[in-house]
Amino acid sequence: MRPGRPSLSLRRRPVRWERQRPTWREARPGIIADALDRALARPSGNWYVVGAVLDVRSDRPLSATVAGREIVVWRAADGRLVAGPGVCPHLGAPLAGGAVRCGRLVCHWHGLALDGAPFADWEPLPVHDDGVLVWVRMDAAGGETPLDAPVVPPRPERARSIAAVCTAVGVCEPEDIVANRLDPWHGAWFHPYSFVDLTVVGTPERGGEGGGESCDGGGDGDDGFTVDVSFKVAGRLVVPVRAVFTAPEPRTVVMRIVEGEGRGSVVETHATPLGPDELGRPRTAVVEAVIASSERRGFAAARGAAPVVRRLMATAAGRLWRDDLAYAERRWLLRTSGGFPG
Repeated sequence: MRPGRPSLSLRRRPVRWERQRPTWREARPGIIADALDRALARPSGNWYVVGAVLDVRSDRPLSATVAGREIVVWRAADGRLVAGPGVCPHLGAPLAGGAVRCGRLVCHWHGLALDGAPFADWEPLPVHDDGVLVWVRMDAAGGETPLDAPVVPPRPERARSIAAVCTAVGVCEPEDIVANRLDPWHGAWFHPYSFVDLTVVGTPERGGEGGGESCDGGGDGDDGFTVDVSFKVAGRLVVPVRAVFTAPEPRTVVMRIVEGEGRGSVVETHATPLGPDELGRPRTAVVEAVIASSERRGFAAARGAAPVVRRLMATAAGRLWRDDLAYAERRWLLRTSGGFPG
């Protein structure tokens, strides 16, 4: 932690929302668009996040939809994850309504039991458990060269952290979610209940335009947005930190705290296309993993109450995404109607 960045601070001269420094001049559309283009060009290996590991229960499958295709995930008898199409190969029943018994997924229409091995036209899908999230590889949907494992960003040590997962759904495409996260300038304006005193001190722009100091905090190279911001606690109490936003693959943006309280903690935002709604509009799921860590003694006690802390973390993330989905949906609407100014 750098000197002068305390873990808890009192804002001595708080600025009213409407009097804070405007950020629209710095938030140049070209910077965001260039960062988005670079993110979309990175390989994903056709891996998609479908939910939280804790959502894979022992008695029923985790169900999801990716690019219009139904998916189910469950644990085999030996504890490994199994994934495959969510359509029963017998008469098309939704396997999401089935039950898991002794590691087999039993269809609730006629009792067909799948153990994860190929059966008739049912073929398993590659699946990955990263300890927090479940990923499924869908080569037909992704169309890229497959990778053996997804691009999972570095995280705090599992034994010294708490992870919470929040999921929300919006009418937009994954790129609209990623673009939202690659615009850190909107934080204190759009989310004043959570963020104050936000300054973007480094951008990934290139070509000699200049955008502040280089983004060298946290080992993410020069392709991240570096932000000084304070998280609101209560009243004028805040926690000032420095964070870096990067996009390691086309459907993921990571915010990592590199200085201040919770150094090393990350917020991973993953965007998964679901398929069209009844009006033919695209729907995208945001699966956000907040992985918090701290060197403070009290954090051990917080880990002891992990179920309660997870709910609080997920609730806070969900509030932010109610706003940010409005941003992403608006961007999609204007982009597809030809009215997007960026």
